[in-house]
Amino acid sequence: MGERRVTMADVADAAGVGIATVDRVLSGRAKVRRETAERVLEAASRIGYHAKGLIADRVAGALPFCRLGFILQKESKTFYRRLGRAIEAAAGGAADIRVSTEVSFVDALSPDDLSSRIRDMAGKVDALGVVSIDHPSVTSAIDSAAEAGCHVFSMLSPLSAASVKGYIGIDGRKAGRTAGWLMRRHLSEGEVGILVGSHRYLGHEALEVGFRSYMREQAPDVLLKESLVYLDDAAVAYEAASELLRRAPDLSGLYQCGGGVRGVLKALQNDGRAGRIAYICHEINEASARALLDGTVVAAISTPIESVAARTVDAMLLAVRGKQQKPIATLDFSIVTPESV
Repeated sequence: MGERRVTMADVADAAGVGIATVDRVLSGRAKVRRETAERVLEAASRIGYHAKGLIADRVAGALPFCRLGFILQKESKTFYRRLGRAIEAAAGGAADIRVSTEVSFVDALSPDDLSSRIRDMAGKVDALGVVSIDHPSVTSAIDSAAEAGCHVFSMLSPLSAASVKGYIGIDGRKAGRTAGWLMRRHLSEGEVGILVGSHRYLGHEALEVGFRSYMREQAPDVLLKESLVYLDDAAVAYEAASELLRRAPDLSGLYQCGGGVRGVLKALQNDGRAGRIAYICHEINEASARALLDGTVVAAISTPIESVAARTVDAMLLAVRGKQQKPIATLDFSIVTPESV
């Protein structure tokens, strides 16, 4: 004789509930407390009930549903691809709620494109995480999204819109001062150039301010050159760095606030001064890691991508649930040297 088929009554006994409760979980016709439904599911899985898959579907379907949207910068950049994957992983691990995510990338630092993307996505999601430059049109789009009930958070770089729910990222001024501390360990005089991705990124602006403030205080004999803006683009960074190197034959140091490291590395190599100029950059990718090892980069400041993603998703889910939270989540950055890469 074959094994006896596991019945609904067996599931009820194993879960310590009545048969009617198991029936309600299976049919979905009446509400069952989540804890009870999960106990029924655990029992059904443990004893091999044939309809355990249906019970699992019923339990999952009883969870609240939330739509999260994210607007990141260029998909061609390793940093933002990594951030996108980290966001998907963080959202997929959310407990007690079903989460759908939409991650969108923008190719240019255009206020009009960004504001249009914000307005479009805000109508589809419950909460929105944005990496954006600060601009009146972006502020207007965020305010409109908030008025429509969408919770907006800034990631990596703060935004001035009063309706932004919170900021998740590093402390830019502290990171800039840390870059200054690192630069001071490599030189005490000479000329230092500064490359800024965009002053419209408040995060980049804070990095520059922090760096300049430290160098003024602690390295008064170092001449800080006028900053050059390169639109956070590697090709433009190459042109800006090449121009800086042509203008400053005695350049001793270089601090880059933003991405596009490959462009600066190319300019240094073409100029023949790679490894002779103390170059400090942000973020670790294949190019910057290799440059640390060969001595072209003396140090890099790294953002905790996974933590940014996890804290942003957590903050968004709290906002959707109507719970209080801190408006700013400042995360620790890392200093990467040739010995720690």
